[in-house]
Amino acid sequence: MTPGLTSPAAIETLADLLQYLGGIAPDRVRFRPPPGTATEEDVLAIHTREGRLYELIDGVLVEKAVGLRESYLASVLITILWSFVRPRNLGIVTGEAGTMRLAFGLVRIPDVAFISWQRLSGRRIPTEPIPALAPDLAVEILSSSNTPGEMARKRQEYFAAGVQVVWQIDPNARIVEVYTTPEQSTVLRETQILAGGTALPGFVLPLHELFAELDRQGQE
Repeated sequence: MTPGLTSPAAIETLADLLQYLGGIAPDRVRFRPPPGTATEEDVLAIHTREGRLYELIDGVLVEKAVGLRESYLASVLITILWSFVRPRNLGIVTGEAGTMRLAFGLVRIPDVAFISWQRLSGRRIPTEPIPALAPDLAVEILSSSNTPGEMARKRQEYFAAGVQVVWQIDPNARIVEVYTTPEQSTVLRETQILAGGTALPGFVLPLHELFAELDRQGQE
């Protein structure tokens, strides 16, 4: 929770609301439906109608920060993870539209996530659009509109829901912060190796292979 605001009841102004959400920009907060009244149905309806992704936080719709560069890096990581997960039949890998209900009134959309079969009801892919589950591994790829407060809040929520590991990837700095608790992390740079840890034992990725994709270019 953002310091200074411990509950939605402390919100009296727009500034309070933005602080509560992690110091995000006001243009990411949807005002129709009014903050505090939004539901999961609104998340789905807006995506169907407008193609825009919103997370739901205590009845407030917050637009997911996205960008083409970040989306591309997510797609590369999904491919790498899937090539490890699928042959071993470990579970599923989801992308940046993979909505998940972490708790009542809380819908988050990790940029990439790994969910083991053990966490899925009947060991099957959910049919509902917003299933109640927490991934083993959640990955957030930082966009320019993400704030430190927003990311700290997300980590708190992920671990409270049962996520084992969070990877926070900064494409500009070309680093990955590996979190095993909301505050405890190890910073890995482009020359180092990212391991799956408790979420994906045996998985390893030399980070230069991931970040080199950002330098890819076509032939003249």
